[in-house]
Amino acid sequence: NISKKPSQIQIRIGSGVKKIDISRFTRQFATMISAGLPMVQCLEILSSQMESPEFRKIINQVKESVQSGSTLSEAMSKHKKAFDDLYVNMVEAGEVGGALDTILVRLALYREKADKLVRKVKGAMVYPTVVMVVAIGVTFAMLRFIVPVFAKMFSGLNAALPAPTQFVLNISNFLRSNSLLLIGGLIGLVVAYKLFVRKPAGRLAVDKFKLRMPLLGDLIRKSSVSRFTRTLATLLSSGVSILDALNITAKTSGNMVLQQAIKRAMIS
Repeated sequence: NISKKPSQIQIRIGSGVKKIDISRFTRQFATMISAGLPMVQCLEILSSQMESPEFRKIINQVKESVQSGSTLSEAMSKHKKAFDDLYVNMVEAGEVGGALDTILVRLALYREKADKLVRKVKGAMVYPTVVMVVAIGVTFAMLRFIVPVFAKMFSGLNAALPAPTQFVLNISNFLRSNSLLLIGGLIGLVVAYKLFVRKPAGRLAVDKFKLRMPLLGDLIRKSSVSRFTRTLATLLSSGVSILDALNITAKTSGNMVLQQAIKRAMIS
């Protein structure tokens, strides 16, 4: 039975489709196909067990396409939200080679390991992120609420304050006087960032910055390389040609720097 586990990090693809649901679907689909159950029956059973309404709808549409004469890979290729190029090409390789059950098992293992890696990376990033957010919050609270109390005390001394103390008081006064302006500026920065990363040049610049970040950059780089090698190995072992495998791996790399490096390797 496909049911969600609250203890696990839920990773959504688009709206309503979770990666963990796709992994469980793949694992149970592989088990059913290996047991000799008809494909349409497998899809029907899995659809009835699916909690996500959107993913249930996708599985039903895949089932209907298969019933209408389409191959499984053709049916899945119509639903990129759930089944990416890697998934579809591996299923197609399994259909052509007559080893769909074996390919589905490999695909299930690949997805499970990928999900586990994502959870590890997210878990490793939680602590520094929380520390940074708390530090920023505490600093803001002190400047906004606590420092003004001391400012009133200092004003009664009628004496020149040390430069560092005066600097802190100036920052506190600025925050109190321009709170709305700062909030508006922060919202503007978020919107500008969203628009910036939509452009290829912007996305490339952000991906380069991620790889060069202190501490986290090394973690992101290792994660990207690990995903690249695992994806390429899975595709090649499933019978996908080297050029097709590299092309699919580039598209699913999740980092434009790595994607460009793979494409340069293909050309050379």
